[in-house]
Amino acid sequence: MIKQLIGLLILLLLMPEIKAQFIDNYELGIGTRFQKTEQLYWENGVGADFTSDFLLKKKVHLKMSYATSRLGSAFSSNAIKQDNYLIGVDWRFRTKKCLQVFAGLNTGYFHADMEEPMFNVLPHNSLLLSAETGLVYKFKFPMSVSLSAGYNLITTPGSLFPVFYQMSVFYTLGKNHVN
Repeated sequence: MIKQLIGLLILLLLMPEIKAQFIDNYELGIGTRFQKTEQLYWENGVGADFTSDFLLKKKVHLKMSYATSRLGSAFSSNAIKQDNYLIGVDWRFRTKKCLQVFAGLNTGYFHADMEEPMFNVLPHNSLLLSAETGLVYKFKFPMSVSLSAGYNLITTPGSLFPVFYQMSVFYTLGKNHVN
């Protein structure tokens, strides 16, 4: 699913007719994501954030990310290797300012690789549904940083805790980044 979304985004950016009609004055942020689950693991990865004037004058942001404990707490330890694949939508407030506030919903897929056969009876996979809110600071140069807190509404596997915090750092491609 993530591969299809990336392909669609690249297709939209490369097709001049569609780009001129729907994605004029767009911003595409690409970068890193650092996530800390309350009382548990660090999960780090990559993410993307897209908006354009077509999306209610950049008030709506479409995003996707991949975060894993393999690049965090499980990098050189025996922590559970878990992966989060997310897509989401945010509503931005104060879009003309450098410091913006956002609220959003995310959905996706969670997988925990417990490795040992004795844990096969435990759930390893789950759909994800989370609410998130936070702050984004857009610098004068093409970079932004966001800090947020979220709550997983579905926490089926034992290593998927409800509360998480995250920081994302994005390099922004596109037109008219500075508002």
